[in-house]
Amino acid sequence: MTYALLSAAFVAVAAVVAAIGWRRAPRGHGLAVFVSALALVVLTIVFDSIMIATGLFDYADAHIWGVRLGLAPIEDLAYPIAGVLLLSGLWNLMGERADAD
Repeated sequence: MTYALLSAAFVAVAAVVAAIGWRRAPRGHGLAVFVSALALVVLTIVFDSIMIATGLFDYADAHIWGVRLGLAPIEDLAYPIAGVLLLSGLWNLMGERADAD
């Protein structure tokens, strides 16, 4: 199994939760999700590259596409994106409706 296939499963579940919660989202939610995802992607690239460069871990070339940003394989970016989607979706689903006032 490749890292991309495994990551796709996480992103798919997170996208479904985010889509369900989207109708309950407050104004400006899309921008907040985008900025959060962008920040986490940048941090993931930086810190994964540092950890790979110091030899803490690496990825088997047979299981990745080969596209890297810094030293981090592109598949590694799926996890912060899935995290932002899942947590924002759950936040919207579990919180009060934005138009409840």
